[in-house]
Amino acid sequence: MQTERKKLIHWGMVRISESHFILAATDRGLCYLQFHESDAEPPVHWGHKQFPEHSWVEDKEDVLQPYLVQIEEYLRGLRTEFTLPLDLRGTEFQQGVWRALNEIPHGMTHSYSEIAQALNKPSAVRAVGTAIGANPILIVVPCHRVVGKNGALTGYRGGLVNKEKLLELEEFRTGKASGGPRM
Repeated sequence: MQTERKKLIHWGMVRISESHFILAATDRGLCYLQFHESDAEPPVHWGHKQFPEHSWVEDKEDVLQPYLVQIEEYLRGLRTEFTLPLDLRGTEFQQGVWRALNEIPHGMTHSYSEIAQALNKPSAVRAVGTAIGANPILIVVPCHRVVGKNGALTGYRGGLVNKEKLLELEEFRTGKASGGPRM
């Protein structure tokens, strides 16, 4: 009789380039990345909703290491694309929005209405905003690249200060600015 392997979510609270994060990964890929100081919902509660068959185990070094490396490279200006496997769970609409976010080029921004139009749902701007707000993997699924129609910075689960820093970091790396704050 073969025993079923227990499904785990490896998670940790880590400091990367002056910022604190909570990140988590399943055996399929990164499933959660949030700024720690602005995380309103405990990740275990979120995880029980999204991954009810998984158990949580704290693990900062082994399973999470490849994710930590790429996130740190991005925050230090050494990486513009992620090659991390992801384990994103959401509705079909949310998944579509998150795929659209991954199509926004590094150093560029799109408006909520542009994302809705890309999905062929131009009247779904608010629903797009809600799906973006539910993005469990900040930075890697680049919701920070979405701004208001007039270019203004709008809500960000990681906080507007962090959104601004991420956008400035990308401008710095693409040569559009003479410099930008390091996170």
